[in-house]
Amino acid sequence: MTQILYYLLIKPLSLLPLRILYLISDLLFLVCYYLLSYRKSIVVSNLNASFPEKSKAEIKQITKTFYHFFCDFVVESLKCFSISEKQALERCKITNPEILDELYRQNKSIVMASGHYNNWEMAAASLNLTLKHQGAAIFKPLSNTFFDKKFRQSRSKFGIELIPKREAKAYFQNNADRNLIIGFGCDQCPKKSNNNLFWTRFLNQDTAIMFGTEKYAVEFDYAVIFMNMTRTKRGYYEVEFEIIEENPLTTAYGTISKKHTQLLEKQIRRDPAYWLWTHKRWKLKRDPSETLH
Repeated sequence: MTQILYYLLIKPLSLLPLRILYLISDLLFLVCYYLLSYRKSIVVSNLNASFPEKSKAEIKQITKTFYHFFCDFVVESLKCFSISEKQALERCKITNPEILDELYRQNKSIVMASGHYNNWEMAAASLNLTLKHQGAAIFKPLSNTFFDKKFRQSRSKFGIELIPKREAKAYFQNNADRNLIIGFGCDQCPKKSNNNLFWTRFLNQDTAIMFGTEKYAVEFDYAVIFMNMTRTKRGYYEVEFEIIEENPLTTAYGTISKKHTQLLEKQIRRDPAYWLWTHKRWKLKRDPSETLH
């Protein structure tokens, strides 16, 4: 069934021009927002908790804008299955690659912190075509093996290397002689059993942060940057990098984690509608015995 879905629907849709896909997105918005109210209670709850200072009308407007963007994200991600190098470079531009070029000249590998903000799939498609470092990203494999294979093929077709989460440490160890830039999604809700939980304030709430970004940066002495992504117009994005720490071995515990969390919050507050509000980010609740940093 999954193969039929892919070959009869997903792949043909990905071949359509984006101007046609955006018409589909407009229809999808009507279905998701008005008919199905897809996860709307989660979105509104997350927004109310994150922005208690905003009025009901403001929350409603952000919600509506989010669903418009979310549907665009869906069709843009479909397009990534067949997007060309030229299209990828036109639709996601890096505004300051020179700061990473300097780290490359120093033979310094990089950990890149980012969130599920704007279209990270577009970024994954284009970054490795622009940067001198070899791009890589840590991901959690899908339970459906067919779709997992197809998503891997789509995301890696321009050279980015994909690292299953369970193989991350081995990848770092086995590639010490290469100049790498490895992406970490830093806004996922970790499991309670995770021994690397780091609690801090994020969007007005006590939030458990996955500590892997800081852990690997310190353990393997990688510089840390933050990827700030802006939507300039429908289907077009710009990426700006900000250096968090060039020498992580000199930093106090938690400094890197707090910094990339603060930068993500700053990005979200600037334009709230473009973060992934449909996920249950705050499932974990902090026990009083757990330190808040």
